[in-house]
Parts: sequence; C-alpha cells; structure tokens
Amino acid sequence: MKAKFNIAASAAALSLLALPAVAGDPDAGESAFASQCANCHNVVSDDGDVLAGRQQVRTGPNLYGIVGRQAGVVDGFRYGNSLVEAGEEGLVWSEEDMVPYLLDPVSFLRETLDDRRARSQMSFRVRDEGTAQDIVAFLAQFGATDAEEEAEEGGS
Repeated sequence: MKAKFNIAASAAALSLLALPAVAGDPDAGESAFASQCANCHNVVSDDGDVLAGRQQVRTGPNLYGIVGRQAGVVDGFRYGNSLVEAGEEGLVWSEEDMVPYLLDPVSFLRETLDDRRARSQMSFRVRDEGTAQDIVAFLAQFGATDAEEEAEEGGS
C-alpha cells in the first residue's frame, strides 16, 4: 500500500512540474501591455510586422521573442550595465523571471547579481503579480514558433 502511495505521489509531483509556472491570461495581458508597456516597448516580428505597440519606440527594446532570450542582447538597444551583466552570467528570460522583474526591476537585478548597487534602466513597475503574469503570457506568444522551428531544423 505504501509503495502504491509513493508511486501516486511521485506521479502527482511530476505532473505539477509539467504545468506552466505562470498562468497569466494573454488577452488581459494584451490590454495591460497596451496601457502600461506600449509607451516604451513594442513587439515587432523579424519581418518588420508590428504585433503590439507602435512602430517607432525608442525608449525600450523590442520584446519580440523575449521569453527564452538572453537578457540584454537586442541589437541596436543600449542596455544598462546590470542587465547586460545578468545576461552574460546566464539570465535567460523565462516566465518565472519576468514576473518579479516586471514587479521590481531594481530588486530583481540586485538579487540576481547579488549586488546591492545593481540598477535598472526600467523605472516602471507593474503594480500587481496577476497583471505581470498576464503581460508575460501575452509576450510569450511572440517568437516561440520561430524558436521551435529553428530547434526542429537544427535537430533534423
């Protein structure tokens, strides 16, 4: 009986690992992006199609393909030193990292780099975790297909 329970408990634990850690609503995220992020950021595909935000945005980097990308590497954008350092030390934007970054960029970088002097050029903060999850769910839609296709081509 105890062995059956352990197997069932192990299976339940493994099924939890398969669930996405961020359960945001992409539709709500689209609205939140438009009202909170689009003044500084846009989402423009590799083909130049504006998928969210405006064509000309100069404050923040293009967020196309942000989930799964190393932090601080969009060509043509001048990032702050702390974000570049975090990327060089291995920070790849995951849904789990983006939520705390959106809630408090400075604290996130200070904790990630273990440097109380770390700074962020992004001064805006999303006010609540649910909204941050929604924004991340919205952004996670863009570029994932391209990354999957590249992985499939490389694996063939």
